[in-house]
Amino acid sequence: MSAAVFAAVFVALYVAHSVGDHWVQTSCQSADKGKPGWTGRLAGARHVATLTATKVALLLPVAVLLGLHLSPLGLVAGLGVDAVTHWWADRRSTLAWLAKVAGKAEFYSLGTGTHPAHPVTAKGGPAAHLGTGAYALDQSFHHLWLLVAALLIATV
Repeated sequence: MSAAVFAAVFVALYVAHSVGDHWVQTSCQSADKGKPGWTGRLAGARHVATLTATKVALLLPVAVLLGLHLSPLGLVAGLGVDAVTHWWADRRSTLAWLAKVAGKAEFYSLGTGTHPAHPVTAKGGPAAHLGTGAYALDQSFHHLWLLVAALLIATV
């Protein structure tokens, strides 16, 4: 039963993460959460609060409809770890630092003007693109912690 509970919890968290990060997060939160000082910290906290609320709003109906028995301690531990790690990564300088020490600084800058092969138009101006290395590493980092959160929620 634990594997089925884990799978259901992970899927619900994964979907809620995507909804919360892309539909629920405001443009102001997205623009400000990486800023230095309290402006960035508070924008990040507001984003993580709405993101966590989105995860709860999607996870609870899944748990009720599928008859999953989740402990309050597991929910607090899993969602807490997820929230803290999400806030940490979304401060941007922290994830940039991690990319640098992991030897991923060049990939982190992919899709930006600082990357040696940044996208440009035929006229040499910046070209539109669908994402950056920073975004890919950000989402990958969040997915790792969603897995940890699902494990905690399913087993504690």
